Amino acid sequence: MKHRKLRLLAGLMICSLCPESYADGLYYYQQVEPGKPKQIECDLVAYGGTPASFAATLQAARMGKRAVLVSNNGFVGGLTSGGLTAVDWGARRTIGGIAQEFFARARPLKPSVAERTFLKMLSEAGVEVLLDRFLTRVVTEDGKLVSITLETGEAITAKMFVDGTYEGDLLAAANVSYTVGREPRSAYKESLAGQWQLVSWKGIYQFCGLPISPYVKPGDPTSGLLPEISSEPYGKPGDGDYRVQAYNFRMHLTKARDKIAFPKPNNYDAGRYALLARFLDFDPQPRWTLHYATKPMTDGPVQMRNGDSNNAGSFSSDYVGGCHRWPDGTYSPENFSTLPPPRRGLPVPLPELYELRERIFQDHVNYQQGLMYFLANDEQVPKNLQSRVNQWGLPPGEFKGSGHWPHHLYVREGRRMVSDYVMVQANCENKRMVKDSVGIASYAMDSHFCQRVVVQENGVITVRNEGGFGHHVRPYPVSYRSLVPKEDECSNLLVPLCLSASHVAYGSIRMEPVFMILGQSAGTAAVMAMDEGIVVQDVDYTKLKARLLADKQKL
Repeated sequence: MKHRKLRLLAGLMICSLCPESYADGLYYYQQVEPGKPKQIECDLVAYGGTPASFAATLQAARMGKRAVLVSNNGFVGGLTSGGLTAVDWGARRTIGGIAQEFFARARPLKPSVAERTFLKMLSEAGVEVLLDRFLTRVVTEDGKLVSITLETGEAITAKMFVDGTYEGDLLAAANVSYTVGREPRSAYKESLAGQWQLVSWKGIYQFCGLPISPYVKPGDPTSGLLPEISSEPYGKPGDGDYRVQAYNFRMHLTKARDKIAFPKPNNYDAGRYALLARFLDFDPQPRWTLHYATKPMTDGPVQMRNGDSNNAGSFSSDYVGGCHRWPDGTYSPENFSTLPPPRRGLPVPLPELYELRERIFQDHVNYQQGLMYFLANDEQVPKNLQSRVNQWGLPPGEFKGSGHWPHHLYVREGRRMVSDYVMVQANCENKRMVKDSVGIASYAMDSHFCQRVVVQENGVITVRNEGGFGHHVRPYPVSYRSLVPKEDECSNLLVPLCLSASHVAYGSIRMEPVFMILGQSAGTAAVMAMDEGIVVQDVDYTKLKARLLADKQKL
């Protein structure tokens, strides 16, 4: 019954996997037997093993407080130690403080080096690190978090709390307002908001504009859709929805002689890549770049280079449509022109949510490993392209505990808190300035695709991707108010990662160096609130700014 229940929660996008099919050492969640109850007291606890938690706890410890970092996997550093080492700097001059220190020390920047550097810096400051701990419940009193309880049995009592997860699990458990998906254009008057954006990746990664039939039998709707194409009705331009931009694994690749061949996943099905096969053989004109491509008639179909290799193509390592339920376990294929009210609480209990995410995680493993195996081995792939793909493999020196495959899924977006101040596109464009800066973001407003759908183009039924955009910004400040919940919801919680921002603005803010910057600022504010006996919403910004500048933050 347990597995049947999970299948119903997961919906049609999730493969019916059993635990025996999971890749060795490669998982998001494995249930543990709780140990004896144990009480831990500290000044500040950060939940989530990300750069935001790292910087928050490190800063608190350096300011003389007892800080505990709880990671819900066996690693510290999130994506920075989980594969994303082609750093999305934006304007590098905006990186200061702990972030600048970390990247100066973590050289050469490889996942294994990043992991060691995170742990060394935390150890030097005396931060206690707890690995493989999942949150099970929280205790709140009078609008404050009192303690968090972990699946292993520990209960951590603290004065201040930081949600450093990619998903916003702690803020949701604390009943703080949040949203998931894309706001409609009407919500914040953003040109990039909602579906079919006014300003977007015009024509990029759209199957080279070719009229590729989406049906199993070309031109015959009765034959059904090819795999990896959504049958859900999409919305009108500007409509919002609950869809989430695609996730992938940031593979590390090498051409070295001792490279490891792309593995064949346990649930491999070549038919899953029928749309890609049709694209590869549809027309002799496209040039396969194995890299980012913007010129007409060019496409990835994936990025393959030494080190961090990202999604790059119309049908690539991003699993489009595969992650909509990841943030909070729910998804409805609605399209709306008016912004719905924020959510609060846990629509799916945490243990059930973790099991659902594990299945989604394994489906992503199966999809992306299968994609690479298909490109390297299937006879439908043009021989020249296949030969180039087989020059690459996985590096034997990285991710040794997970079959040399990245252990962390790139959760590009989860829940986003809704507080008294929401960062929006106007902030990114310097049209709406804040006076309480706690860091600078400078990467382009960026979203990966949210859906792959059937459209009519020039009178022809074909397939297109929707939701991707990239739009330039100038460096802009991030508001302290976007890091703290509404005071009547929680007064001792800071959220430097799933901060209060629209989907559009979050697409710029959601970069690992910025998470580190905001984590340091959150840790600083938490200590100041503790020392003065006030709520985080009442921290004196003049004093906070002075301390941040003294600690070499760029504001």
